[in-house]
Amino acid sequence: MTQPAVSIVMPVYNAVPFLDECMQGVLQQSLEDIEVICVNDGSTDGTLAALQAYAAADKRIRVLNKENGGYGHAMNKGIELAVGEYLGIVEPDDIVNTNMYAELYAMAKKENLDFVRSDYMPFWTGSDGKKVFGYERISDDDRLYGCVLNPQTNPNLYRVKMENWTGLYRNDFVKKHEMRFNESPGASYQDNGFWFQTYCWATRIAYINKAYYCYRQDNSASSINQSNKVFAMLDEYMWIRTFVDSHPNHKETWLPIYHLAKFFNCMFSLSLLSEELQPVFLERFSIECKQAIDAGELNKKLFYPDEWKTYNSIAVDWQAFLLEYRQKAPERDKDLQRHREHIVARQSGSSALFRYHLRYDGLPKTAVYSLRKVINSLRGR
Repeated sequence: MTQPAVSIVMPVYNAVPFLDECMQGVLQQSLEDIEVICVNDGSTDGTLAALQAYAAADKRIRVLNKENGGYGHAMNKGIELAVGEYLGIVEPDDIVNTNMYAELYAMAKKENLDFVRSDYMPFWTGSDGKKVFGYERISDDDRLYGCVLNPQTNPNLYRVKMENWTGLYRNDFVKKHEMRFNESPGASYQDNGFWFQTYCWATRIAYINKAYYCYRQDNSASSINQSNKVFAMLDEYMWIRTFVDSHPNHKETWLPIYHLAKFFNCMFSLSLLSEELQPVFLERFSIECKQAIDAGELNKKLFYPDEWKTYNSIAVDWQAFLLEYRQKAPERDKDLQRHREHIVARQSGSSALFRYHLRYDGLPKTAVYSLRKVINSLRGR
């Protein structure tokens, strides 16, 4: 048996409503030299039978059936089985473009990369039943795309969006450094630990400014749609701290970056929590922030000024911070709503996009925008 180019690891739990659509994109990859490792994590809804039927029809599929152990445990078992040159991750409620792994693999091989990642498309189902697709860049910095980068010399790369499933990871790189997912119960932010390890060890990475992976936003079982996982992110960073502490030769370098990553991901977690759970989360986070400050573990230069101010506000008086945070909630909600309306308008055509800009930007700015669009069109841009 020859080594496949790519092993796609798919942790699966009660995914029957989405599985056919997901598997269609995976099995129709233009890169045919793949293996698909489906780890059934104790599903109770007929998922196992569906996976076994797929495996019977396509010899590239391997099914591991096990008792429920959570997302991290399922991912670790899949990685252990993977024999491909590179590893990909697909979650069974998502969709992948059929050219995804061919293009990522070509880039990874050409540049001998530890990993390569790309932009992605969040999507949800609109009121008319049709899918609405957005476009998310993993970095706002154009200079980071299409070139080989080294996280060891550029800690700002830790700010690039972490979505692990947008990329490919060299299998021997992952296994050499014994990278693993946190085997905490359920499926809550275990992607953070794996992401952090990949950046800690990688020396050759690249980003592609194309979107291949479609990330579902309207699965109620997804962790991004659950407001009650109050300590999941903090617990994940306790596990990551154990990883940092277990490598004393790297601790001085990794620890300040760890605190930066913990900060912006805990702020994301806070944004998802219900109001009644925000105080208990912030109380614990405040204690941990103050401990880091007192221990001299932070590097102020890694933080943006507003981040540094927020970090210290939480450490000193989390209750005052929460009051101000809640006062700004309507403004954040409006920004999110506008972002989604813009995505829908772009998909709906020029007239819808014109109405969108007219509503939010007024007639003069909309007229300028429209004129620029006509000029660019005439120039072939």
